[in-house]
Amino acid sequence: MRRAARARTAPYPLDLLGAQTEAMIGSLLARTLYNALPGHRIAAPVTHTVVRAEDPAFERPTKFVGQVYPHKLAGFLARRNGWHIPRDGADWRRVVPSPAPERIVETDTVHELLGGGTPVVCAGGVGVPVTSAPDTGALTGVEAVVDRDLTAALLAEDLKADFLLILTDVPNVYEGYGTPYQRPVLDATPDQLRGGGFPAGSMGPKAEAAARFAERTGGPAAIGALDAAYEIVHGRSGTLVRPDLTTA
Repeated sequence: MRRAARARTAPYPLDLLGAQTEAMIGSLLARTLYNALPGHRIAAPVTHTVVRAEDPAFERPTKFVGQVYPHKLAGFLARRNGWHIPRDGADWRRVVPSPAPERIVETDTVHELLGGGTPVVCAGGVGVPVTSAPDTGALTGVEAVVDRDLTAALLAEDLKADFLLILTDVPNVYEGYGTPYQRPVLDATPDQLRGGGFPAGSMGPKAEAAARFAERTGGPAAIGALDAAYEIVHGRSGTLVRPDLTTA
């Protein structure tokens, strides 16, 4: 009985936790869309994000996940589970790899649904991280967290999207954020955005995702506040990223 109880309370692997998160996010957004678009079909498939098994990120886990632990418990969990648990402030917290997304397994399915006029909610929580066997294509879940912004940019590129919109909790990208010299960036090229030195744990991945999409597709990307999506799309808010901006 004790062994069975421990099995039921053991932590799920991160790939299954990713699937759980994606399904919950998909359900909430799908219900909202059903209410806003009565009579329309809505799809919220669980998607899988392929990463390379040989990605160097697996040798250098850096992404903090989960709760914090006191030192003694952190050491016990690290030994028992094979986790990496470095110091995080006054406590200790697990870190996992953050490999680069290579492709979304369900891209063709999403493309077909969109082609039929069905809005699709997908890749929430970056999807389920998996590797693909080179000989058979068999998928295997991995203990990793893939960056959500880079995943969105990759999916948008593969779907040949016209526009990539990244929504966050600030109205613009800011240079010198949180300093007396803070100023909004209203327009930028990919190179200008990359040169902004934005923090890796916050605006950095969003800036890189917008830069990659604009660079690789020639289409515009934008970053801005969640409650200003309509204004951003119509050019009245947010930071616009395009490869063809002219500079004075």
